[in-house]
Amino acid sequence: MDPRSARLSPQTPAGELKVYAELASWWPLWSPPEEYVEEAADLLEVLRTAAEGSARTLLELGSGGGSLAFHLKAHFALTLTDRAPGMVAVNRALNPECEHLVGDMTTLRLGRTFDRVLVYDAIMYAADRAAARATVETAVAHCRPGGAVVLVPDCVSETFEPSTECGGHDGADGRGLRYLEWCWDADPSDERYEVAYAFLLREADGTITAEQEIHREGLFRRDDWLTWLRETGCAARSVRDQWGREVFIGVRTPSP
Repeated sequence: MDPRSARLSPQTPAGELKVYAELASWWPLWSPPEEYVEEAADLLEVLRTAAEGSARTLLELGSGGGSLAFHLKAHFALTLTDRAPGMVAVNRALNPECEHLVGDMTTLRLGRTFDRVLVYDAIMYAADRAAARATVETAVAHCRPGGAVVLVPDCVSETFEPSTECGGHDGADGRGLRYLEWCWDADPSDERYEVAYAFLLREADGTITAEQEIHREGLFRRDDWLTWLRETGCAARSVRDQWGREVFIGVRTPSP
């Protein structure tokens, strides 16, 4: 492993991160659909009951490799977007029956609305207040009046704790991946935290390479998310899921 790669700027934009670009094809061995069974079931109930009326169409912003969508597509007509073309390709291969579009969650405008708009953990890449509020604005702009926006950040500032995680899987093609994830808050006075990833990638011929990268993610207060939803025309509330995450629900207020 080249030690110089450890000095990669943590401010690298999400769309330029190596793991979502040239390493995108490894996503199914990093975070496959089978790891999302419980979360998808829990979230499905939230999406169904978030607002009254129809809940047939769903737009997911920052849908990544589609592992969550894999469990939701039986219940909604899904439109799946991501700013990284490589991840959209992985998602399309897993969920070919869904609509797939390349687009940035801070600026996307499709000119149509949906019963539900979901931003799952990709919302952590809204790494400053302007990006976070712009993402909320995008979500609300695509939500029909009376429909619901559901935001699921990994954490808020009140619940953040440093952590480590490891895992990975082997593929039927002979490839394998193992990873280490390490989260910490280098400066508690700002509204960001750092996530370092280290990967060991085994090719089908047994060749092993190593990659590492640092991501910088946004860390905002519970009341910030509620305020942004209310400022963009939603009645907002939050609930805690079984993993202790704040799930923010905004019901778009019909125009008078």
